[in-house]
Amino acid sequence: MRGLLTSWQVWALGSAVFAALTAIFAKIGIAEVNSDFATFIRTVVILLAIALMLTLAGNWQAPGSVPMKSWIFLILSGLATGASWLCYFRALQIGKAAQVAPVDKLSVVLVAVFAVLFLGEQLSTAHWIAVAMIGGGALLLALPI
Repeated sequence: MRGLLTSWQVWALGSAVFAALTAIFAKIGIAEVNSDFATFIRTVVILLAIALMLTLAGNWQAPGSVPMKSWIFLILSGLATGASWLCYFRALQIGKAAQVAPVDKLSVVLVAVFAVLFLGEQLSTAHWIAVAMIGGGALLLALPI
């Protein structure tokens, strides 16, 4: 069991499952709510849940112990997350979840490209083929149903 909890694959699969549920729950939840306000509600829930998890696990950290570079990039990450969520909820309110979610997952393609360009990561030919397939699949799913 301990090996499973330290496996990035298990956590990534959990992320995918919860992201899928996010789309379904959000599509139902925003039916009669402004998408920006729905994003606010979601953000408050996440903030409270994470605060509870930090408290239960005893993982709070003194803000002064966080390096300035980390602060800058975590703030930028937070701003990007907020912008992503606002766009995602607006798209869900307008479009079909089965089309919006795959287009949102083009982020997988963009992460691969950005990781190579900005982080110096390397992908094999097989990985690039997989990235292209993900992109192609997302685009095909975005076609009108």
